[in-house]
Amino acid sequence: MFIKRKFPNTRLRRLRKNSNLIDLVAETKLSSNDLIQPIFIKENYDGKEDIKSMPGIFRYGLGDALKEIEDIINSGVNSIAVFPVIEASKKNSKGTEAINKDNFISNSIKKIKNQFPELVLIADVALDPYTDHGHDGVLKGKEIANDETVKILTEQSLLLADAGADIIAPSDMMDGRIGSIRKALEKEDFKNTILLSYAAKYNSNFYGPFRDAVSSASNLGKASKSSYQMNIGNKDEALHEVAIDIDEGADIVMVKPAMPYLDIIHLVKDSFKIPTFAYQVSGEFSMLKHAIDQGWLDEKVMLESLISIKRAGADAILSYAAKEISKEIKNKWVTLLKFKIRTIL
Repeated sequence: MFIKRKFPNTRLRRLRKNSNLIDLVAETKLSSNDLIQPIFIKENYDGKEDIKSMPGIFRYGLGDALKEIEDIINSGVNSIAVFPVIEASKKNSKGTEAINKDNFISNSIKKIKNQFPELVLIADVALDPYTDHGHDGVLKGKEIANDETVKILTEQSLLLADAGADIIAPSDMMDGRIGSIRKALEKEDFKNTILLSYAAKYNSNFYGPFRDAVSSASNLGKASKSSYQMNIGNKDEALHEVAIDIDEGADIVMVKPAMPYLDIIHLVKDSFKIPTFAYQVSGEFSMLKHAIDQGWLDEKVMLESLISIKRAGADAILSYAAKEISKEIKNKWVTLLKFKIRTIL
């Protein structure tokens, strides 16, 4: 409904007199509960290792990952997404290490959930960390074998659910994988395991630093994922992808990347009214972080970027800045509380 308003009866600047008023009437507010911190865990490694293309982000050995997760929780973030970095010798054309019952990420999840039982843990389902060609599925000739890949992804999902993952997140974009995984979860009595589908995942150029992080970039080379990830210019196709995944049993859907696809986030949330997550991917994070570190942009642009994603309709956001932004939010409220206490006294 449109309300006719005019000056001077209406002075919109009245509501911008000071920061407290601005916060009071803010239409979109970001909290720590909206944020999910991705974390890279490296097999047979102690300490933490710089990821040169992602300033301030590291690959952690499991021991240091547990310390980092404690820091993430203390910041106010209660959800993480784990991504494995496995030994190169364990990679092959079919990514079979993903379905090794004693693999690194399954054992890591068990230890994480044992130490932090209330933490919401999201486990990635895809084969690119495990294949020697860097693709998200089984490569036959020059084609990704959809149905053969789905079988492996389904088995991988059961292993991750059994390890204790709260949310299984297929990020591969194979046709039919959500239905296959949901059916298997029901059959094996993982009825309460949540399925987060990367439903609208675009064939974006913003993924480069992530591929460095999981050591798949060199394997993939200049090969394209265009046969399974979505065309960057398509909007209606995103709705078809989301609709199919919801019908097949997805509890939550994801749009990836985030900032270049705010229109898609809004469209998905408005169309389906289902929990909708967005992933501020590695390239988005790195370009902002590098500009901040160089003094080209104010550090507040990171918070602004996340608010824009939430404003578009995202219920939660995966971001490599989640922990630091959560600390900022926490410190702001602590400062405000101290101010109010001093005022009362």
